[in-house]
Amino acid sequence: MNKVIISKKERSYLRELAKRQLEYSKLPIMEERTKHWYANNGLKSEKPIVVIEHGPFREELFPGLFCKSEAAIAIEKEILSHTVNYEMINDDKVVPDYFPIYRKINMKELDQDRVVHRAKDTKGRELGYSFEHPIMDLKSDFKKLKKSVYSYDDEGTKEYYLFMQDLLGDILDVKIANNTLLWFMSFTARAVNIMGLERLMYSILDYPEETIKLFDFILEDSFEYMNWQEKNGLLTLDNGNNRAGAGSYGFTDELPTDEFQKTGNITTKDIWGNMNSQESVGLSPAMYEEFIFPIFKKAAERFGLIYYGCCEPVHEIWESCVSTLANLRKVSISPWCDEDYMGEVLRGTNIIYSRKPSPNYLGVGSFDEAAFTEHMKKTMVAARGCHTEIIFRDIYTLTDDNTKAGKVVKIVRHLIEDMWN
Repeated sequence: MNKVIISKKERSYLRELAKRQLEYSKLPIMEERTKHWYANNGLKSEKPIVVIEHGPFREELFPGLFCKSEAAIAIEKEILSHTVNYEMINDDKVVPDYFPIYRKINMKELDQDRVVHRAKDTKGRELGYSFEHPIMDLKSDFKKLKKSVYSYDDEGTKEYYLFMQDLLGDILDVKIANNTLLWFMSFTARAVNIMGLERLMYSILDYPEETIKLFDFILEDSFEYMNWQEKNGLLTLDNGNNRAGAGSYGFTDELPTDEFQKTGNITTKDIWGNMNSQESVGLSPAMYEEFIFPIFKKAAERFGLIYYGCCEPVHEIWESCVSTLANLRKVSISPWCDEDYMGEVLRGTNIIYSRKPSPNYLGVGSFDEAAFTEHMKKTMVAARGCHTEIIFRDIYTLTDDNTKAGKVVKIVRHLIEDMWN
């Protein structure tokens, strides 16, 4: 690892910023929100959780970056993501009293060199991209598939940990974490990465046996990667203020505690599993059940709790497939999902209705409060009687109005007070 260098001014600024994060983390409201998350994930909450995922537009909220060096900017953005969220959005996210250091795990997926072409938008962000796919014909090119190659930079992880401990350790607790499995079980996305969506769809028709073989290969390779992490003690728990699913968080006492992390051998059975299959929306429910679902069903059995779904509509595959997943605790109800039907089937169950309202109200044009309110009223009715969380995702800009996110939270909370019980 190259030595991390930041200036004295950056160091002083970051320490003051960390003190503000610590101050916010100790506010009574954060303790209340933590209890709310535990209650909601434990199926005991009397009202929904409200979250706005601000990653894609967070720099529209930032007051302007102070730091100049690459290393300091990354730290500044991490801290601001929490402090500014509380100041300008004030949803149910909990400001952490720690700074995460992620294990430096390198993976060459299926031993393929991934060539990515990116395109900048009008703000200079590289959100759009395309891959060069190594698999052009599944039957003839299957032999190109190899086992993934991975390694762990233990020295680099420890060096950065010590650097952050020196920088902020007397203010914020510095914790080593591992987020490499957060989106790892997007199996269809991984197939698309190596062959493209159109080619995958055609292969299901032209080469059904090879397609099933492909997904089996990906699943086996994934299990070997998980086994490697377990064997080498690389997994970390995600049962607290950790991302666990599409925009959700993992607060739960149904998985091992931090004390277990100090003494036990962590396996995937001790953590959340996050899985989705957005790319298969063009398949019929029967084809999804035949070609796609078997690998998700096998993978779900490895984890302690499961969050299923992202943007794909799950209502057509709910009864025959998704509802049968082992340890299923949350299911994503996307803007394209039949929210009324999902409310009916989830009402009275131990599965959380994880609603994703349309991002258009925040991300497109000026804010139409009346239209948004009607949109959310429909959700309040559909989800009534369900264990519920409302998570706004896939918002890539606030279109020059950084007050919209805060307004949305206030409106949703007002509707919850008026309509929920």
